[in-house]
Amino acid sequence: MRQFFITVLGVVFGIFAFFFVLFAILAVFGIFGGIKESMKPAEQNVLTIDMRLPMIDHDGSSGNLFGATPPSIVTTARALRRAKTDDNIKGLFIRAESFGMAPASAEELRLAILDFKESGKFVIAHAQGFEATSIIPYQAVTASDEIWMQDTTGFAISGLRSEAEFFGGVFDKIEAQPQFEQFYEYKNAANTYIQTGFTDAHKEATTSYMTSIYDNAMAQIADDRDIPLPQLKALLNASPHSAEAAKDANLVDKLGHIEEAREYAKEKAGGDSVKFKTVQDYGISTKVTGDAIAFIGGQGPVITGESSTGSPFNPSLSMGGDTIAAAFDAATKDKAVKAIVFRVSTPGGSPAASDQILAAADRAKEAGKPVIISMGQYAASGGYYVSAHADHIVAMPQTITGSIGVLGGKIAFEDSFAKIGYNIEGITIGGDYAGAYSVDEPFNQGQRAAYRGQLEDIYEDFTMRVANGRNLPLSKVKEIAKGRVWTGEQAKEIGLVDELGGFFTAVDAAKRFAKIEDDAKVRIKVFPRPKSTAEQFEELFNGSAQIHADMAALREIAELPEVRAALKARQASRIGQEMTADIPDIQ
Repeated sequence: MRQFFITVLGVVFGIFAFFFVLFAILAVFGIFGGIKESMKPAEQNVLTIDMRLPMIDHDGSSGNLFGATPPSIVTTARALRRAKTDDNIKGLFIRAESFGMAPASAEELRLAILDFKESGKFVIAHAQGFEATSIIPYQAVTASDEIWMQDTTGFAISGLRSEAEFFGGVFDKIEAQPQFEQFYEYKNAANTYIQTGFTDAHKEATTSYMTSIYDNAMAQIADDRDIPLPQLKALLNASPHSAEAAKDANLVDKLGHIEEAREYAKEKAGGDSVKFKTVQDYGISTKVTGDAIAFIGGQGPVITGESSTGSPFNPSLSMGGDTIAAAFDAATKDKAVKAIVFRVSTPGGSPAASDQILAAADRAKEAGKPVIISMGQYAASGGYYVSAHADHIVAMPQTITGSIGVLGGKIAFEDSFAKIGYNIEGITIGGDYAGAYSVDEPFNQGQRAAYRGQLEDIYEDFTMRVANGRNLPLSKVKEIAKGRVWTGEQAKEIGLVDELGGFFTAVDAAKRFAKIEDDAKVRIKVFPRPKSTAEQFEELFNGSAQIHADMAALREIAELPEVRAALKARQASRIGQEMTADIPDIQ
């Protein structure tokens, strides 16, 4: 028996000894592995931004099941702020765009580049030609240390242009009757359907805000390129230029292909070991601790119900009243949240949804959470309505905002249908107004008066909310309202905006209002909570494959020019779109 216990103890001791030696060996290898890993040089990177890709204003609250999240203005600015103090990031390389970019987006990208450059790191931009005429994409990159351009391309940048469509003559020819009410003469979207050209008010307002954008952009370009403003204007007025002439005029710095510019950037960063990393892959910092600032984002038309953050089957973005209101309520209840930054990039839309969002922002303020607005590309009409009661409004100088007004109406096609033998007849039971929204019959006198009365009530509510929120006399609000569009710079001069700047200007304002120290770091906490992969899959497959195929076919039909004109007219007459601004396509 004694021998048995000795044998058992020996086995147990042997097992413990084995594991002790095993763990010791693993620990030694771990230490040496850690030393080896720590001795391995850190990866050196050059960040890249491809401005040729369409950029949304800010990321939605969900990821993308089908690849990287689309690049956005806000995330790019946040990533560059992070990279500014990251020793592993040596510089920034930009693929410049020649076409299509919102003025405020270009301006905010430029601000992010200037902020990044404060670190002493280089910024190089390359363009395969600046062959479009708009100064806006060029403005986005002029703060770069060096601008390269392919030598076989040209430099056509010269100014700004915006075109407006007028269907009044078309409807005359087909004997349709557009019937629109607008509050007031500057609510220009109605002119598209009832006029054959610019009214005096439409032309005045458009010229005014485009001049504001042009002057601001030109001043920034002149400063960045160190070219006297009169000389810059003369150069651009004389466009187009050859690549060589553009270089001689200091509009670009070097000529060469993209591959040459990339190699140059790599050598500048340290040589062959340097890797290029996109801003999207680099991302934003998630390790910041401290007080939280809530980030709530709304982009696209304001609608009732849930927001759309885009999918392969429905790429459109929208700002849903239910989604945004729930986000405000969740942020309000979160004890870690000290203030809320509400990023607004919308032309407006539904008055009901806009008021739902405004009420949610009011609840946050009543609970002691300051609300700061950060205006993106545009925050007009319903986009200004949702902003009106905020503690502080921040906009870029080139943001499109204001459009404090209302419009609505319909197009009656009775006589048009008759020309081709098509007929619609209706039977109305109940009040006369039951037939007011018929696409066939025009308003009768009573219906039109009642409809105008409804719109007038919305306008009166709108102007009153602006007067109360901005602490302005109602008479002044009504003078600067009338549906008129302003740039952020103009809006600041007339009291509709408090401060000019981008996302980080709004964050700094949120810290001030929340009484957080200037140099204190804060967490940016996104509301609503990002959806899980499972939730995204559930949403994706809620509809059938046939429905998605039908949607794709309908989108193709909708792109036909004749169909687009009819759809645009029909959209303008929909209930729930009365608080929409006519956002110009500036090129």
